[in-house]
Amino acid sequence: MRECLDTGWVSSVGHFVGRFEKAVAAAIGARHAVATVNGTAALHVALMLAGVGRDDEVLVSTLTFIAPVNAIRYVGAWPVFIDARESDWQMDPARVVAFLREDCERRNGRIVNRRTGRRIAAILPVHILGHPVDMDPILAIAAELGLPVIEDATEALGVRYRGRPAGLLGGSSCFSFNGNKLVTTGGGGMFVTDDPAAADRARYLTTQAKDDPIEYVHGAVGYNYRLTNVAGALGVAQMEVLDDYIEVKRRIAAVYDAAFADLPGVSPLRAPDHGFSTSWMYTVRIDPSRFGLDSRELLKALEGLEIQTRPLWQPIHLSPAHRADAPADCPVSEMLYREALSLPCSVGLPEEDQQRVIDEIRKLARSGAGGPRLERGETS
Repeated sequence: MRECLDTGWVSSVGHFVGRFEKAVAAAIGARHAVATVNGTAALHVALMLAGVGRDDEVLVSTLTFIAPVNAIRYVGAWPVFIDARESDWQMDPARVVAFLREDCERRNGRIVNRRTGRRIAAILPVHILGHPVDMDPILAIAAELGLPVIEDATEALGVRYRGRPAGLLGGSSCFSFNGNKLVTTGGGGMFVTDDPAAADRARYLTTQAKDDPIEYVHGAVGYNYRLTNVAGALGVAQMEVLDDYIEVKRRIAAVYDAAFADLPGVSPLRAPDHGFSTSWMYTVRIDPSRFGLDSRELLKALEGLEIQTRPLWQPIHLSPAHRADAPADCPVSEMLYREALSLPCSVGLPEEDQQRVIDEIRKLARSGAGGPRLERGETS
């Protein structure tokens, strides 16, 4: 950071952005990475480069932060919401396959939604909470039907699926370096691809589509999406400790897992057998009938103890911003939204603070709202 500031190049010109791009590409084994101002910008560009346009449709996880669905609307397309799978909370691949086989048909070389008549243009699975989507069934149906797959890996840096890095499974992927991510530049994103032409086009579009290094001539409508050099310098420094941060996150998750193993009504999201998880955001389900409080009551009780937690995102098919876009039946996502709560898990979380979180949750299980209803033989 000091070196960057000393050069005087703190905006979109300077060598640290390029170094950051190379570091991210190397970390996931990709050929090309293009830095952007945030993950949403990367998603917007990825959709454009995949050929998604006005009145197309994109299959997308409904249990996600709103950014990928907003990006779909930025290009004039429409989301088709896919429910989560209860076992791993990720996009349900069986529902993806069922929708494409049962609700779509091939017309004039295109895959079309029978109900709306719109072209299905892409699939956008979102790896949430530092765990991988079960990608193989999605990739198989996408290859069969000729559909591009764009991975939203904004929460999945360092995650692997069947030995392959998240972000290197579909045709392109997007990462985020927001302040709460495993690696941060304060704000920032990355478009990742093995296709040199796509990388060149992404770099062109994210720098206002400027055609000449000197003259202000622009050959297309571009975007002011380029990451700053000072943010790139921060990213270079952060990538140097990526493996250490992953180790800390997994250790925090292991401590929580052990602490809650015998606590009725608390069910952590476990790493799936098919992947390596970073446990970016350690999250549990709260069963009020067994714990004694529901997730929001627990949130408020912990807030009163100066312990910050957060709920999962409202499923996007319920969002006022997108509710009318595509009516959806997504009961698993709605259940997880009601029951899930993310606990403190920053890489800077001291051991004594994590232990206080554990102790207070166990106390609340015994005393909150009359305490949990224990089955015979269970202990709180």
